Amino acid sequence: MMGQGLNRQTDIELANLRRQHQLILNSVGEGVYGLDTQGNTTFVNPAAASLIGWKRSDLIGKSMHDILHHSNPDGSFYPREECHIYAAFKEGTVRRVDNEVFWRKDGTSFPVEYISTPMHNEKGELVGSVVTFRDITQRKLSESILQQANEELEQRVAERTSELSQANEKLRKLDQVRSRFVAMVCHEFRNPLNNISFSVSSLKRYNRQLSATQKTEYLSDVEANIERMTQMIDELLVIGEIETKGINTTRDRLDLVIFCQELATEFTQTYSNYQIQFDSNLLSLEAEIDYRLIRYILTNILTNAVRYSSSDRLIKFQLSSISNYALFTIKDRGIGIPKDDLDRIFEPFHRGRNTSNIPGTGLGLNIVKRFINLIDGEIKIASQVNRGTKVEIKVYLQSNL
Repeated sequence: MMGQGLNRQTDIELANLRRQHQLILNSVGEGVYGLDTQGNTTFVNPAAASLIGWKRSDLIGKSMHDILHHSNPDGSFYPREECHIYAAFKEGTVRRVDNEVFWRKDGTSFPVEYISTPMHNEKGELVGSVVTFRDITQRKLSESILQQANEELEQRVAERTSELSQANEKLRKLDQVRSRFVAMVCHEFRNPLNNISFSVSSLKRYNRQLSATQKTEYLSDVEANIERMTQMIDELLVIGEIETKGINTTRDRLDLVIFCQELATEFTQTYSNYQIQFDSNLLSLEAEIDYRLIRYILTNILTNAVRYSSSDRLIKFQLSSISNYALFTIKDRGIGIPKDDLDRIFEPFHRGRNTSNIPGTGLGLNIVKRFINLIDGEIKIASQVNRGTKVEIKVYLQSNL
């Protein structure tokens, strides 16, 4: 009687324990199911059935791998032999995975984190495994958003770093230009100012001793130095105008043959000691072009030809036409431009290394290049030291301004 009472009490306690375990399984939010050593389902809690869209009764005794773990995230076949869940009860090790998906009854999938834990009986024999899993869709979404945000931030940082690097490079170049500008201004203004100062001082000191001719020479020297400084200031103002508000271009109807003839005559009269020869096989060449810009361009190139040539060397000025272009060619036999300087000849304030004793600002060709760009033209310069320089300027006959 006592033995029967004890057995009955034990059965009641076991039944209570089973109910408690069942209540726990039914109440947890995570999916939980058990597998035997064949991989067939022995129990499933409501959360697990709900997550995959199956009835619990339809899952008992079935292969859970075939039901919810049959395919990889990309839809490719997932062999049972490679499954971590089955490895848990085959090898007796706990497996934790968070980079796979489970499949619902309707054919959709969701990312999961699962733990497969081996189960042993009271004899220590492996009898299956318990799998606990959760839907980590929101976590993956948050991770994706965070990763995207980090990538965008890294991209912005990289772009900003690049912008700062470019800005620093521009500042470095501007600093170089500024340094050259300060050196050039000091040099170009000091020399004529010294000359003016000397001439004025001589006129004051030796006024009674100087002849009228000598006084005129001193005054001419003052005038020339003032003109030199005025030219530099004008060039600086032109660059400032281009950099800030730009220059408005116009369409002027010109006969380029007559224009060039008049320009050559003007130079011949101004520089009477130099031989400037204009030549063209054209009787007339009509063009629509900005008179002010083309005059500045050609005047600057011709002035350079005179400045860097000796008076006994011929300067050739030619005009021809190619298709819809006018081609201006100016050739001298002067000191030429060193090869290393030729690549930087259009940079502001840059002057050839062989021009240190010749007055100049290093701004003229920079302005010429800017003006040629404004009239949609092209310029090419070929030069050899002590052999001379050839400048070719090509512009449209029909202006695109």
